[in-house]
Amino acid sequence: MRVKSLSFRLLVSAGLVLASFFALVSVVLEQGFRESAEQALKEKLQVHVYSLLSAGELKNSGDLIMPSNLPEPRFATPGSGLYGFIHPAKKNLIWRSPSAIGLDIALPPELRPGTMLFLLTEQGRYALHYAVIWRNVAGVEREYIFTVAEDAQFVSTQVARFRETLRAWLLALGLFLIFIQLALLRWSLKPLRIIVKDLEAIEQGGKTHLDGDYATELEGLAGNLNAFISSERAHLERYRNALADLAHSLKTPLSILRGCVESFSVNQASVKEQIFRMDEIVEYQLQRAAAKGEHKTTRTVDLSVVIKKISASLAKVYIDKNIIFDMAVPEQSLVYYEEGDLYEIAGNLIDNACKWCRSTVKVSVSVNERKGRRNFAVLLQIEDDGPGIPADKLLEILKRGVRADENIHGHGIGMAVVYELVGLLDGLLEGKKSETLGGMKWCVYLS
Repeated sequence: MRVKSLSFRLLVSAGLVLASFFALVSVVLEQGFRESAEQALKEKLQVHVYSLLSAGELKNSGDLIMPSNLPEPRFATPGSGLYGFIHPAKKNLIWRSPSAIGLDIALPPELRPGTMLFLLTEQGRYALHYAVIWRNVAGVEREYIFTVAEDAQFVSTQVARFRETLRAWLLALGLFLIFIQLALLRWSLKPLRIIVKDLEAIEQGGKTHLDGDYATELEGLAGNLNAFISSERAHLERYRNALADLAHSLKTPLSILRGCVESFSVNQASVKEQIFRMDEIVEYQLQRAAAKGEHKTTRTVDLSVVIKKISASLAKVYIDKNIIFDMAVPEQSLVYYEEGDLYEIAGNLIDNACKWCRSTVKVSVSVNERKGRRNFAVLLQIEDDGPGIPADKLLEILKRGVRADENIHGHGIGMAVVYELVGLLDGLLEGKKSETLGGMKWCVYLS
């Protein structure tokens, strides 16, 4: 088990808590047992005091006589650990048991008749003092203090034995609880191990997302991780697509440059314009590849200017077809979009129209269009008089790498780029047959 693991930290924490708890429990139980043993000894000494009282006899002369044979044999055995003493009130000792030969005991400062005092003496003995007023049948009355003492070893031995037993049981119980805690930790942290295993499977390509039945507390984490994984994959896919889009976007400027090579001096302005346009395309595609969401801008772009530039450039590319451009474009149509997006959308659609048309391409722009599309403010329509695209293939050509006719030169990503950009801009792309030219008609609704 590694030091940095959660299981190790939780196990150590639980072990420290258990050790502290058992230490406190040991102290409390030991103290409780000691008090219980002392109380039992006090009651035992009290019985011995009563036995001495019953054995003694007060003579009419006032002398107290104690028999040689006492009820408790230990009083008669020297060093037995049980000792008896009798003191007259505030006077010197008058009797000690044979077991207490050579020993003495200090009296408490004050002790009223009829009361008992149990304490631990400086000599390490437990003593019970009992003050009484003794009157015999003749009416002779004396005040005595009966004291019975026992070595503290009796209690110490019991406490030591109890301590050893208690510590052994607490140690065994602690190890058992730590084992239980370890099992519970493994069971409790199992959902984390499952999600880690699934993440490793995703890293190795065995899974695409976290799809396990996770604990309730981990569902939010799993959802966020799935969102992050999807975002990163989409970002990577955008990078890949952007490289393909970049190559596709540079195709038209390169075609124009190729046509201008033979007469460079005449077409010098066009060459410079296309080089500038290629630089803009590279910058735009790199920005779009790094983007994480929809493009937003607060700067207006004139869509009419963009369309006129594209049409003029494509007229040179397809000069051999003598294409007639029917332009229904306002003098100015300001929109709030990125210029690069408009070049990509309009450029790909007009380029496809030029590629497929026989002789005519029609481009129209309507600003603030609300007919049938109330949520869209700009409508761009591009038509041609070519053969058109069958309705069953309209959805297919919006996929990358799919072309309507494999005999026509192209990469099959132009319409996919247009479809993706229109979607990012919350727009709508529609394809259908042109009513006026008979070929293909593309309608781009932008909000």
